[in-house]
Amino acid sequence: MSATLAADAALDERRRAGQRVLPMTSGEIGLPVHPALRERLAAAAEENAYGPVAGSPALREAAAGYWQRRGLSTDPGLVVAGPGSKALLFALLLAIGGDVVVPVPSWVSYAAQARLAGGRPLPVAILPGEGGVPDPQRLREAVSVARAAGQDPRAVVVTVPDNPTGTVASAGTVRSLAEAARDLDLVVVSDEIYGDLVHDPDRAAVSPAAYAPERTVVTTGLTKNLALGGWRTGVARLPDSPAGHELRTRLISVASQIWSSPPAPVQTAAAYAFAEPPEITARIAASRRLHATVARAAAARFTAVGADVAPVTATCYLYPDFEALRARLTEAHGVSRGEDLVRFLVERHGVGVLPASAFGEPSSALRIRTATSRLYGDTDEQQTAALSALDPLALPWISQGLAHLGEALADLSTPRH
Repeated sequence: MSATLAADAALDERRRAGQRVLPMTSGEIGLPVHPALRERLAAAAEENAYGPVAGSPALREAAAGYWQRRGLSTDPGLVVAGPGSKALLFALLLAIGGDVVVPVPSWVSYAAQARLAGGRPLPVAILPGEGGVPDPQRLREAVSVARAAGQDPRAVVVTVPDNPTGTVASAGTVRSLAEAARDLDLVVVSDEIYGDLVHDPDRAAVSPAAYAPERTVVTTGLTKNLALGGWRTGVARLPDSPAGHELRTRLISVASQIWSSPPAPVQTAAAYAFAEPPEITARIAASRRLHATVARAAAARFTAVGADVAPVTATCYLYPDFEALRARLTEAHGVSRGEDLVRFLVERHGVGVLPASAFGEPSSALRIRTATSRLYGDTDEQQTAALSALDPLALPWISQGLAHLGEALADLSTPRH
């Protein structure tokens, strides 16, 4: 079971029981559907045929243009759509085969999907402050050792920008990763679902496809930048190389046996969104500002009690480290593992977070992943107000959520006598 989905379900049970909860577990973005997308989805409701396995021509053209505007020349014939980038990632691992290098920490599903696909995850630590990309030198060493031991690593999965850390790997690190992948003959699967949520748009994340275009698959979707988690449509950009064309053929074969085609009405709306008309780019810019403001305010609550938080440069995620407080936490509350932190926060204060162990780290790590994306309000009206507010922190529901977090952290860090 996905750790995020399981944690969300547990919080929902507490809420239904009348307990006060602060959901900071999942990355579901708590924002309303843009009216223009709602209208296009409704207008396309009668589109009920299967359509092409790879997705509609209109969606593939729009996705190609989306990448083209980001410096990645894209043939629409090498774009494959699916029912969410999560499903596409799994289908890609099935099509590639073999074992999979995953960064540590990394999104909860990469290692699980590698196992489901019949391979083994090969964990490789990130560089400090550069989440989502395995340390390139350690990658070289790990793959060499694994192959000498009879394992079969064929791919490396990266996240640019990163979930769970909310950071962005530097261009130098991404370049070194791409060079290592070329030397080791690895396919790079670059999950760029958060690509539009770098807080400073003038410092965009760099894709490995810029450095190893012949072997990099890029995936994205509308789940995060436009808060369309329930619409489940993602796109993958395959490399324009002999290996890329072969991989596309295998991916289409896998897709034809699993989902047949993405949902037709959603594809129509998604094509409109990927074309990036002004109202859509304005909405994404507003959500980016909101994420940055609230995430930084939440980070301040953690640093105020002595936790270490890497500068948040993208997304709505924080990955605070409580190692400096280990002795105090153990003495006061018996907290010695990430799961102990999670239990304390949820049982005493209804604050839902995830332990570092859910992201591939040892259970002893005193780190947690938090998401601020559900603090923006419980109704469309509140969420719309949060998007348009000059100071979203002044809105009562956001300030109350942050105060709730601050109270829980203050209790956690207070010594007991």
